[in-house]
Amino acid sequence: MALGILEPRAENVPGTVQVTHRSDDESSNLRTTILVPKPTDDPNDPLNWPLWQRDIILVILCIVSVLATTASPLLAADSVELALKFQRTFEDAALLTAYHLAGVGVGSLLFVPLARVWGKRHVFLIGSLLMIASSAWGGSTHMGYNYTSMLWARVIQGVALAPFESLINACVGDLYFVHERGPRMAFANVSLFGGAFLTPVFVGVIAHNIGWWWSFYFIAIFMGGGFLLLLFLCPEVAYRRPDRLNTDIMTASSESLDPTDPLRLSPFDGRKTDESFWKLFLRPFPLFLHPAVIWACLLQGVIIGWTVMVGVILSVIFLGPPLFYNEEQTGKMYTAAFVGSIIGLLIAGVYTELTTRFMVRRNNGRYEPEFRILLVIPTLIFAASGLYGFGITAAKIVRYGWFVPEVFLALIVASMVMGATASAQYLLDAHRDIAIESFTCLIIFKNMFSFILAYFAYTWVFSGGIERLFIIFGSIEVGICALSLPMYVFGKISRDFFHRHDLLQIFRLR
Repeated sequence: MALGILEPRAENVPGTVQVTHRSDDESSNLRTTILVPKPTDDPNDPLNWPLWQRDIILVILCIVSVLATTASPLLAADSVELALKFQRTFEDAALLTAYHLAGVGVGSLLFVPLARVWGKRHVFLIGSLLMIASSAWGGSTHMGYNYTSMLWARVIQGVALAPFESLINACVGDLYFVHERGPRMAFANVSLFGGAFLTPVFVGVIAHNIGWWWSFYFIAIFMGGGFLLLLFLCPEVAYRRPDRLNTDIMTASSESLDPTDPLRLSPFDGRKTDESFWKLFLRPFPLFLHPAVIWACLLQGVIIGWTVMVGVILSVIFLGPPLFYNEEQTGKMYTAAFVGSIIGLLIAGVYTELTTRFMVRRNNGRYEPEFRILLVIPTLIFAASGLYGFGITAAKIVRYGWFVPEVFLALIVASMVMGATASAQYLLDAHRDIAIESFTCLIIFKNMFSFILAYFAYTWVFSGGIERLFIIFGSIEVGICALSLPMYVFGKISRDFFHRHDLLQIFRLR
């Protein structure tokens, strides 16, 4: 039992790798880093590219992801105005966000198998074009205030967002060795789930001064620039690597590698797998029975759901009595959420690297993916204090003022970034052969859960009250974080068991 992790009988378990090697000289304390997975001799292998080039590619992907994710909270600051303009109820205004999230879940099911078969580059390009078109469509609805048209524009925006939410984390696995992934995974997750919290700040100013529809038009304009960045500066990162070099994945067979292909900027550069598209389409569903996927769905999806809930009801808290803020003032209240995402990024990056290096040294240079679960400790502290504190202070806004709830909102968002990073890192390192399908499960669960919260948000707030609601949320979150203890202790046994009893093979999908 190494560092609290129960050992299975098997000697070699997928995900467990030797990442450092002590010098043969007993008097030396030098350790050599072992590259996992092993790079090939192919110049088209992303692991052979200079680190600066890989970092530039990741930064561009994250920038475009930030632009795409701005679509989700786009209506947070002016949902009350939209309800009045479209002559609909507050619940109908909330559905514009709810169905958008449903679109993300549906889009993930389509784009992920496409990425598995033909690579990720063309999927990002398609998502960018869809985002441009749907954003222009959404902005045009102000001319007739057609609610149905706006609703479908929001759904298509969700579909367009799906490639970025589903595949950015997997790109980290394509571009980096195991020992390089920690801070970059944190950066990717804050881009996906944290950067969007700055959107309502700008949207509030835009809506108050030149009209809410311009927030849609600006997304279309900036995504046009993002499309050009992807088209000219981001080559294909998916690579068909021989199984023998995937040293963090145990496989029984090895496949040959095609000759080098210089056309890395073409939308398609060949198939990445010989497996059936429809089998790949169905793969995520049996993985909902996998303990690691269940844990990750709960850890990431639920805390993100709480932030969606806050986004839906925040306009009611500040636009309504007793504060009666306008759209611009309400939008600025999301500044705390953005600050929280940066705090979460810093803690996730630094904490993960320090704890992982410490645990690897204590484990004689052997890396266990369960070391990533230790990030749940600060996640629990920030999430519990944030949810409980926000519920109590937001319900008594006259007594505590606007600043105190904002502090607790920052804690909630910081915990969201840390929880999302912990779950994504664990799935990528422990089950890299099913990482993309696992991330699809996370997206489906997260968006369906958020859809339910957004759908019933106003009903629950008006019937149960904010304080009672968020105390319940905080208690649920504490219980979910507590599940990380058995996941840490039994995670290696689970990895060994599901390697020998492959769910995808059982369901004849591999």
